[in-house]
Parts: sequence; C-alpha cells; structure tokens
Amino acid sequence: MQQPIWKRRHQLDRMTLRSLTVAFFQYPAVWAYLLLALAAGVLAWMRPSTILQNVAAVVAAGLIYPLVWYVLHRWVLHSRWMFKSPLTAGVWKRIHYDHHIDPNHLEVLFGALYTTLPTIAVATMPIGWFIGGFGAAMMAFAAGLLITCFYEFVHCVEHLPYKPRNRLFAEMKARHLAHHFHDENGNYGITNFTWDRLFGTLYERRDRPMKSPTVFNLGYDEAAGRRWPWVARMSAAPVPVRSGKDGLSRDV
Repeated sequence: MQQPIWKRRHQLDRMTLRSLTVAFFQYPAVWAYLLLALAAGVLAWMRPSTILQNVAAVVAAGLIYPLVWYVLHRWVLHSRWMFKSPLTAGVWKRIHYDHHIDPNHLEVLFGALYTTLPTIAVATMPIGWFIGGFGAAMMAFAAGLLITCFYEFVHCVEHLPYKPRNRLFAEMKARHLAHHFHDENGNYGITNFTWDRLFGTLYERRDRPMKSPTVFNLGYDEAAGRRWPWVARMSAAPVPVRSGKDGLSRDV
C-alpha cells in the first residue's frame, strides 16, 4: 500500500512547482492552518467587531508577523541554549536543526504545530483584542494563520531548483539560500527582509567571502554533541560536514 503523501520523503531540489503544490496542499499542517482560519472567521462573524476594527486587526497582524518571525528566528532558533537542555533539545532539533542539516527536505521545513499555533496566537490575538475585542482578535488570528500558509509556501518555493525571472523574488531566494548554504548568521527574514535591514543582518554573499563553518549544524558540532548529547542521541547519523544543492541549478 502506498504511503500518504505527507509520510513520504520529498526533496525540494528535485521537485517542480506543480509537484510541490500537490504535496503542500495535502500536508496536515496546511489543512490545520486553513481550517483553524475558517473557524476563527466563523467565530469573528458570530461575535463581530466593526469592519474598521477587523481591517485594522488584520493589518496589524500582517505588520507584526515579520518582526515576530525575525526575533524568533534570530534569537531563539539560532540560539545555542536550546540544545544545551534536555527539555528543549528535541524541540530545537525538530523545528530548526533538522531543516539546516537538510535544507531541501520538505517534511522538516514545516514548523511543528505544537510550536507554530501557540506562537501565531500569542503574536496576533492580543493586538486584535486591543483593537476591537473578541471579533477582531479572531480576525487577527485568522490573518496570522493565512500569512503562515503563504510564508510556508514561498519558503518551499525558494528551495526549488530554478532561478526566478522576477528580480525581487530572485533576490529573496538568493538571500534565503545564502542563509542556508553560506552563512546562517544573517538574512533571517525568509520572505521579508525589512528587519534584517534595520538590525544590520542583511547581507549578500560577496559581503562575506568566507563560508560559515556552522551553516549546516548551527554550532552543534561533534564537540557540542559530546557535551550536550540529547540532539545527537535523537539523530539518525552523526552531524555531517557537507555541502548541498542551493536551489540555483537551472533556469525555467
């Protein structure tokens, strides 16, 4: 019997936009985001705020989202404190270490729902509530869920093996792939690099001629594995010293 599509292994550097789209919209996390967004919309309709409050809540969610992602990506996911505790090592491995070890592996690119859903709720619902109460809070939450779907899809597309013809998307893709294949200490924005510009972490490859030795393992090398062994014990293989396809191998 053939496995469900979300249980198969997909390598983005071997996929097309069509095959990615099919896999993406069959993935359980995407369905969870879409269904919860629909449920939040229904709750907002049942206990409505004003149209202006709803619009303001959606706009606020859209504006706060890139900052929240930047802060989490830079100071949580790329911190080294998470792998130093048995309480957080497994979470860190699942939500970011595995993605950097194998950047083109689709199944580990998606965040885990037990981390993404609380984060989206905390980032969006309070500001929505402040703007217009329950209805606006639900609208802000729904907006955050839909933005996450869009972000995850664009993130996947950035790892496909092609060079975009659109200049802005080509720059976005190049910056993100530099984060994965050249130097992980910058270009945290994935799809929006405004906060990288403001915090001075935006870079081009030519700005940093030396490749980071920790671009794949995020500092969790053999020495770290001996001292803090929890991630190593959960890993199927030793931390690799490797290079990989950077998603720029062919034109379409």
